[in-house]
Amino acid sequence: MSLLRQRKPTGTSNATESDPNICQEDEKKNKAASKDKNPKKQKSWSCIDSCCWLIGWICVTWWFLLFLYNAIPTSFNQYVTEAITGPVPDPPGVKLKKEGLTVKHPVVFVPGIVTGGLELWEGHQCADGLFRKRLWGGTFGEVYKRPLCWVEHMSLDNETGLDPSGIRVRPVSGLVAADYFAPGYFVWAVLIANLANIGYEEKNMYMAAYDWRLSFQNTEVRDQTLSRIKSNIELMVATNGGKKAVIIPHSMGVLYFLHFMKWVEAPAPMGGGGGPDWCAKHIKAVMNIGGPFLGVPKAVAGLFSAEAKDVAVARAITPGFLDHDLFPHQTLQHLMRMTRTWDSTMSMIPKGGDTIWGGLDWSPEECHSPSRKRQIANDTQIANENGSEVVVSQIKHVNYGRVISFGKDVVDAPSSEIERIDFRDAFKGQSVANSTCSEVWTEYHEMGYGGIKAVAEFKAYTAGLIIDLLHFVAPKMMARGDAHFSYGIAENLDNPEYQHYKYWSNPLETTLPTAPDMEIYSLYGVGLPTERAYVYKLTSAECGIPFQIDTSADDEDSCLKDGVYSVDGDETVPVLSAGFMCAKGWRGKTRFNPSGIRTYIREYDHSPPANLLEGRGTLSGNHVDIMGNFALIEDIIRVAAGATGEDLGGNQVYSDIFKCLEIKVLIDLGERPSPHQCIFLPRSLGGWPDNQMPDLML
Repeated sequence: MSLLRQRKPTGTSNATESDPNICQEDEKKNKAASKDKNPKKQKSWSCIDSCCWLIGWICVTWWFLLFLYNAIPTSFNQYVTEAITGPVPDPPGVKLKKEGLTVKHPVVFVPGIVTGGLELWEGHQCADGLFRKRLWGGTFGEVYKRPLCWVEHMSLDNETGLDPSGIRVRPVSGLVAADYFAPGYFVWAVLIANLANIGYEEKNMYMAAYDWRLSFQNTEVRDQTLSRIKSNIELMVATNGGKKAVIIPHSMGVLYFLHFMKWVEAPAPMGGGGGPDWCAKHIKAVMNIGGPFLGVPKAVAGLFSAEAKDVAVARAITPGFLDHDLFPHQTLQHLMRMTRTWDSTMSMIPKGGDTIWGGLDWSPEECHSPSRKRQIANDTQIANENGSEVVVSQIKHVNYGRVISFGKDVVDAPSSEIERIDFRDAFKGQSVANSTCSEVWTEYHEMGYGGIKAVAEFKAYTAGLIIDLLHFVAPKMMARGDAHFSYGIAENLDNPEYQHYKYWSNPLETTLPTAPDMEIYSLYGVGLPTERAYVYKLTSAECGIPFQIDTSADDEDSCLKDGVYSVDGDETVPVLSAGFMCAKGWRGKTRFNPSGIRTYIREYDHSPPANLLEGRGTLSGNHVDIMGNFALIEDIIRVAAGATGEDLGGNQVYSDIFKCLEIKVLIDLGERPSPHQCIFLPRSLGGWPDNQMPDLML
């Protein structure tokens, strides 16, 4: 039997096994050789890389979902939804078509701020290849490709409020101007589609697109937009058998159309020369959606610090992203420099001052509770001398009248204990050197340290003081604003000064047209926390925006979250602003409504979508999503088809817009409630019946 012989090891192997030092030397040589083959060092991962990957992932996911949405059959979503939730109700247009409703009155859409598309007609070299491409609306691709160039072209001249030299950006025309804000994100598209279901088409629908960045009068000066709206309404009425038009403004478009109604009847050259009966001849109804009639506190935060609640929270979570990563330099400063040239933003500064919005120690919404369940749990009933019951709320008193407060302690302190140093005549101090703050130069840099400190030391600002504050921190912007807008309450509307166009968009300083057969609706969402007041702090950034919302300020019992006090509304417009004029200022024959135009409030209680397949929901009360609310769309179609406010059922109120009528209630009680109590007038869930609506006087 043969023996298996083991192979002898080679000499090298023996040497290696016998001498471990040689092995270590070989390993060092191998490592050195590998380093020589890869001379480049591995690049460290930065925050910019993470943000780019995140944006890319979001875009790819969005495009993929959009592809699936367009690729699958249109009936697939409905099939899946019905399988989960049961049969889906017909859209309003289909439902009303079955009832026999058809086209009657032509309709005019008036979009609000930011929802209308803007395209480039002339630009600088950095914008080559973008002729008639959308700079606003659509995909916003240019924001990421060339952000500084985009800011340059979206900004207006800081002196004139018109086009900068060599730049022409103009509104997109037609229904496509504001049907979708971005791919898949509807604005007017759902309403247009439902109107089409009962027979409407482009010949009896008109999108009154305008450059929403300009002041209202400047849209006529530069583009003759007001004249175009007048001509189109006249043409639509003439070609539809003389049937008057139904006007449907949204958001800032509500203020824009208020301005139009005064402009069209005013004599030329300031006005359109239509005569005092133009509106009576051409308009059946104005159905205002989410109208900021008396302004919005959110506009104050945007102008003061280029932020609102969402931006403040995002900056608190990822401060580096907003400060450095989207633009080569400070993002919020670029945005502030751009938006402060948009004169239209000043139209939404709160109007009426302390009389409407409250003072240092009171506000109309003192009794607001962040949830109705908690409000009901805290309400108690008391009997007055007549034996009838009223509801008294024990919710914590909140100073909503202090629109801006510096420090949480200032918000809660009685006004008598707040030591305030007047800022209006303060010396602004030495300015920060322009060279130290890159190329982003805002009016805050011109204020210097002295002016910034003076603003913070004043501690608390009411709506009346906000105007003085903005004049102090943004004098160039407010110099233009003073020429185009006003924020007070008229003492004598017969005074000739109120014939100037600067008063036409303020419902407290102008009158409605003489058109007793016309109707005015206020349609808006309720049930959502809406920004009302802010807690601010000073920042330490030498060249940044010196004021910032203090997101560390929280108090659940007083609706304070992330430095923002909230009240009831549609997340953008508080109920006070959306409903006050139709509930009080214009109700009946008042000095603001001398011909007694009938007004109606139609509120839509917010209900979130039941599942993801519902998208943004058909019962939403959100400021923009309400444009897809089936109940609102049905109300609009019925009026366009010939119905009146009485046919709709009159007022539909879910909020407390008719609640704080303290004069009437206090007469019944014979005493003034304490600051920790507020009086609620009774209301049913479905709203106040017209015959029980309180008699309101301003």
